[in-house]
Amino acid sequence: MAAHAPVARLARAMQAAGHLRMLVRIHSAHIYECPSPATLENGPSDSCGKRQRSPRLSRRDSHMPAYEKTPEAVARLTAEQRRVTQESGTERPFYNEFWDSKEAGLYVDVVSGEPLFTSMDKFDSGCGWPSFTKPLEDEHVVELRDMSHGMIRTEVRSKHGDSHLGHVFPDGPRETGGLRYCINSASLRFIPVSRLEEEGYGQFRNLFEVAKK
Repeated sequence: MAAHAPVARLARAMQAAGHLRMLVRIHSAHIYECPSPATLENGPSDSCGKRQRSPRLSRRDSHMPAYEKTPEAVARLTAEQRRVTQESGTERPFYNEFWDSKEAGLYVDVVSGEPLFTSMDKFDSGCGWPSFTKPLEDEHVVELRDMSHGMIRTEVRSKHGDSHLGHVFPDGPRETGGLRYCINSASLRFIPVSRLEEEGYGQFRNLFEVAKK
């Protein structure tokens, strides 16, 4: 019996080593699948340390309209609207639809329909084009460096429609930030306050109601 003792101890040692290798493999896999919090981006995590995806509402889920450029929308443009929005043209000053309009309402992109400016931020700059002190929502406006015609300017385009809107200059009213968004009427579609709900922009009506008070 004593002769078999070393064999028994060796067997137990081999068995223990086998368990250890298995534990190492499991532990390694656990580390690979569940990195430490230091290697994760900030955010909620599950019990394993993996970041959970925050639920995102689609435009359909949140009942928001999908602002986009479509061939059908471009096909509906007039020759002047196409020249301005698609070819980065500029309409004649004082000979355009909205340069001196004072009606209350919302100005949206003529192609995508995304809301861009309001009458509340419109002012008479004397330049002959519609002028605004700021966009309604910054996320719908993209500003790009424009070096055409031997000048350095900042072009303004719509984000979803990619329409050329005009340019922004640092010569606006100081009390409102000093900016002048000089926009082509041909890039815009105007929606009066009385038609906001009908046109699908009812969520902005409260802005005009507050402004009246």
